[in-house]
Amino acid sequence: MYLSALQPAEGAIKSRKRIGRGTGSGRGGTSTRGHKGAKSRSGYSQKSGFEGGQMPLQRRVPKYGFKNINRVEYKAINLDVIQSLADNSTETIFNFDFFKAHGLVSKNDKIKVLGRGELNKAIEIHAHAFSQTATTSIENAGGKTVAL
Repeated sequence: MYLSALQPAEGAIKSRKRIGRGTGSGRGGTSTRGHKGAKSRSGYSQKSGFEGGQMPLQRRVPKYGFKNINRVEYKAINLDVIQSLADNSTETIFNFDFFKAHGLVSKNDKIKVLGRGELNKAIEIHAHAFSQTATTSIENAGGKTVAL
């Protein structure tokens, strides 16, 4: 076997369609474009969303609502989740890196601590936002809340 003797597998290579090369080729005449009309002409391109003159979908369906560009999206972490982490950890300061290490947040997330569940360990929690119930529960347990 020589490198010069290598060939592609049988049927792996197809020859390209030679369009518009006379009637004998079987693809002459209209060159597979059908008869007349804009689509048979060179330079034809259709606008995206054009539906042949029918009222297009984006104009038929009404506008609805808006997106607030100033909205801040938080990743919610409840106190019962923090309590389960506290039971399995010796840490007393729960910051962004701690939550990220335990797979609760990604690098660009903002954290909001919510008040579902109970906390019975004095922990210092660093987060971007806290609900009122979460703040009272943390402080009643002897902990501390630090806003980032």
